[in-house]
Amino acid sequence: MIPYLRGMQFDFIHCHGSGNDFPLIDARALMLTDGEWATVARLLADRGGPVGGDGLLLLVPGRGETAFGQRMFNPDGSEAETCLNGLRCVARAGFEATGLDRARVGLPKSDALAARVADIAPGVVSIETRITSIDDTPTGVGLTVGDAPFVEATIPGLPSNRRFTALAMPNPHLVTFVDAIDERELIELGDWCEAAPPLIPGRANVSFVTAGPAGLFVRTYERGVGLTDSCGSAMAASTVAAARTGRIGWGEAVVVRNRGGMVRARTERAADGYDAVAIAGNATFTAGGVAEIDLAAGRLISARITATRDAEIAAWDALIAGL
Repeated sequence: MIPYLRGMQFDFIHCHGSGNDFPLIDARALMLTDGEWATVARLLADRGGPVGGDGLLLLVPGRGETAFGQRMFNPDGSEAETCLNGLRCVARAGFEATGLDRARVGLPKSDALAARVADIAPGVVSIETRITSIDDTPTGVGLTVGDAPFVEATIPGLPSNRRFTALAMPNPHLVTFVDAIDERELIELGDWCEAAPPLIPGRANVSFVTAGPAGLFVRTYERGVGLTDSCGSAMAASTVAAARTGRIGWGEAVVVRNRGGMVRARTERAADGYDAVAIAGNATFTAGGVAEIDLAAGRLISARITATRDAEIAAWDALIAGL
C-alpha cells in the first residue's frame, strides 16, 4: 500500500472458485479499519466498475495454530463468516506466500484445513478445504424459533411450506431439496430473509437443491449478494444436508454443481457427533491488477489489469465445456 496525495494503491489478484469471482488482496501488512475495508469491497467488487466480483477477499496474518487467515467482505460492505470458494483462492495465495502446501487457515469465527491436491482437470489448480465447525442448533444458525435442529422440516414463521435443513458453516444456510428449481420462488424467499426479519435477524443464505445420479445441483440466494451463480459454503451445506437426509451416504464422494462450475465433496460423521465436509475445487487466478482508492472520499480513482493468466483461464474454460 503506497500513500498518495489522493489515495492509496492496492495490488490485487482477480480469482475465482467455481465461478465465484473476487479481487484478492494480500493484507498481511496492511492496517485498515473494518470500515475502510468495507469501502474497498464496495468499490472493487462493484459489478458496474472496472474490476467487479462477488466480494473482496483478504489474505490476513494467522493467529495461534493458523498459518494465515481469510476475511471476506460482501459487495455491500458486510463481512461474511466464511466463503469456501474464496477460501480456496486465499489458501492458494497463502501457500504461494509461505511455501506451504497444507495449513490450518483462520476464519473470523472458526478455522479450516486447506491443502493443495491433484488438479480436478488438466491445468486447473485445485485446493481441498475441510470444515468441521458446523452448527445445527437454531441459535447457531441465527433462528429465533426452535429448540432442536431443523432437518428437512418446516420452519415456523418462514413464508414457505418447504422443508428445510438449517446449518451454520459457520455462516447461516437454509437448504431445501426440490424436484425443479423455481428461481422466482427462491428470489422471493431470499429477499424476505435479506430484510433481516425477526425470525432470522442476521439473515441467511437460501439454497434450492436437486439431487440425482449425477450428484447435486445448487442454486443459492447469497446473503449480502443476492442470486448468485456460485456459493461455496452453500455447496458444502447442501452436501451435509444431503447426507443428513439420506440422499447420499456419509463418506460418499459426490459431485456438486452450480451455474459457476463444480466441486468434489465428501462428508464425514465424527464419533463426537460433529459433522465435517471436505470440498475440493479450483482456485483459479485470472489476472493481476492495481487500484488506487481515495478511502476518505469513498472513491475509486483508478483500476487496471497489469497481467492476465491466459493458461489458467483456458484450462477452466475447457473444464466447463466438458460438464
